[in-house]
Amino acid sequence: MTILSTVAVIVAAVLIGTVLQRLSGTGVGLVVAPVLSLLLGPAFGVLVTNMTTVVSGFLIMLSVWASIDWRKFWLIIPAAVIGAWPGAWLVGVLSAGWLSIILGSIVVAALLVTVTLRSLPAVTGPFPALTAGLIGGFFNTTSGVAAPVMVIHSRLTRWDQVSFAATLQPIFMTMGAASVVSKLALGSVSTDGDVGVPFGVLLAGIVITVLVGILIASRLARVVSVVLARRLALTLAALGGVGAIVRGVIDVL
Repeated sequence: MTILSTVAVIVAAVLIGTVLQRLSGTGVGLVVAPVLSLLLGPAFGVLVTNMTTVVSGFLIMLSVWASIDWRKFWLIIPAAVIGAWPGAWLVGVLSAGWLSIILGSIVVAALLVTVTLRSLPAVTGPFPALTAGLIGGFFNTTSGVAAPVMVIHSRLTRWDQVSFAATLQPIFMTMGAASVVSKLALGSVSTDGDVGVPFGVLLAGIVITVLVGILIASRLARVVSVVLARRLALTLAALGGVGAIVRGVIDVL
């Protein structure tokens, strides 16, 4: 692919993911991670995804501030930060092929669990939040996808959808930051990815694209339901996850 076409795909993935996240609460990691892992390789692709979730989570958080449950946020995040470090270590020791297989498998398996588990028992206490944070932080660092873990947590704890979708934004923002910091600190991923543009330019482009996505989503919110946005995000994630598995198997073989 040419530099222009590579950048175009990155922009499209980030834009679609941001729109879906603003509409339904999730979308950036689900859509962007599989696409960028295929385009840029699993390690650098997930790093860019993590950076995107920091930006999108922060900007969307500002618009849903009143609905955020900060008590639940502070229960989840310490464990998520801890979970990011073993994930960063794993990214540094695995080959690109195995990383692709793991990324795709996490996406597909998590989506299957999310879709098939219609009824879950109610669970109380801090343990579900700590578990979701630890697993979510690990998954977010290795695959860029923590949303299915958080969805299962919300169903177990009977978390109100409006508060849940709003609280996900600072959660994703902080998870993304922990993933980026841990991987760069351990040297698991180089910022010199095969994009063809300087890293700073790429980051600036992500910020601009996320802003545009939020503006578009604010208009679409009048005509697109949360259910439709979530289904589209899950469908795109499933396709990307399968593609990542296929690429990984080809690389390994």
